[in-house]
Amino acid sequence: MKLDVLFEDNHLLIINKPPGVLVQGDNTGDTPLVDLAKEYIKEKYAKPGAVFLGVVHRLDRPTSGAIVFARTSKALQRLNAQFKERTTYKIYWAIIEKTTLSKKQKLEHWMVRKPKQNKSFAYTKEVLSSKKAVLHYQIVKQLDNYSLIEIELETGRHHQIRAQLSAIGKPIKGDLKYGAKRSNPDGSIHLHARSLTVSHPVTKENMTFVAEPPKEVIWSACVNVD
Repeated sequence: MKLDVLFEDNHLLIINKPPGVLVQGDNTGDTPLVDLAKEYIKEKYAKPGAVFLGVVHRLDRPTSGAIVFARTSKALQRLNAQFKERTTYKIYWAIIEKTTLSKKQKLEHWMVRKPKQNKSFAYTKEVLSSKKAVLHYQIVKQLDNYSLIEIELETGRHHQIRAQLSAIGKPIKGDLKYGAKRSNPDGSIHLHARSLTVSHPVTKENMTFVAEPPKEVIWSACVNVD
């Protein structure tokens, strides 16, 4: 698989992850993105031996979009600190059924993660073992049957966007786990990490990387419609 590389230098590798690809390996045995990226570096720079590449954050397997890897241990440590301190800035796009919801809205829920189900549940009130989840969305474009929304996260909970949109009755297109009416043919969901802003771990420059959504009919219509 040819990688869609958005940026690379001696410290960072930014990739536009395709839907359906794991970021890290799991019990499926499928080749994860981090291994594909290591192979890319090894071949491009003719590196002997093992290639170091640190996983800084993750995207769910069925989602797509911008993801950063660290090419040195120092970069990994500094990027990990940025994500932990939430000094990074991420924008997500999601496609839901056409909605008459407010053009802009703040969603607040209390979320409980169920690891055995690999699922999170969003509640309107605090419950046992719950953590507060906050996001902001705005409707960007309307199609005949779908709405494209742009999302900013205040918190970073497991499956947060998916669970919160499901909780207001607007699951993401294709997301059967969170209440969509039907799956997408390729098993993807219409959730895309549109942009990612980080501080370069060495130069300290703020850098923003923008990832184009998958080449697919609904995404294309959302991107191209006026």
